[in-house]
Amino acid sequence: MRRTTRYRVEGANSLWHVYKTVPFWKVVKNFVVIQVARYTPFLGMKNWLYRTFLRMKVGDQTSFALMVMLDVMFPEKISVGRNTVIGYNTTILAHEYLIKEYRLGDVEIGSEVMIGANSTLMPGIRIGDGAIVSAGTLVHKDVPAGAFVGGNPMRVIYTKEELAERWADDEIYGTSTK
Repeated sequence: MRRTTRYRVEGANSLWHVYKTVPFWKVVKNFVVIQVARYTPFLGMKNWLYRTFLRMKVGDQTSFALMVMLDVMFPEKISVGRNTVIGYNTTILAHEYLIKEYRLGDVEIGSEVMIGANSTLMPGIRIGDGAIVSAGTLVHKDVPAGAFVGGNPMRVIYTKEELAERWADDEIYGTSTK
């Protein structure tokens, strides 16, 4: 189960109540910062923009690829560990506006995580250290540390132990010496 806080709305759907939940000028500022960062080729600059203007926690040597789209309303609810790669055109959401409610939830991405291109991360999820998320995955629940996951709906393809066994003799990822 995702860790989100639910807020009931009355009358029109929750998106009609958006500026009661988040200030308009905050959204404008976040949008501008995110759009600049989406196109800049300078990884250090992206991380600086995210830390400074969006109040995100971003670890050292973390790489956000071109066109990554962060939650424009609540980016401060996103944290990413060190030496993680967020693939091209990935979307990371910390909110969801529904008909009768809206939900907010922290997104916690560990260290040494690889997230493939065109993935979507939903609010309230945790991705453990060393996990791999296949390209095009909808991450709708937690990802165990070291696991390889993929698909829609997301499922565990290899556990940490199964992946270690598969890679035992790999010249880059392997643990055995030759």
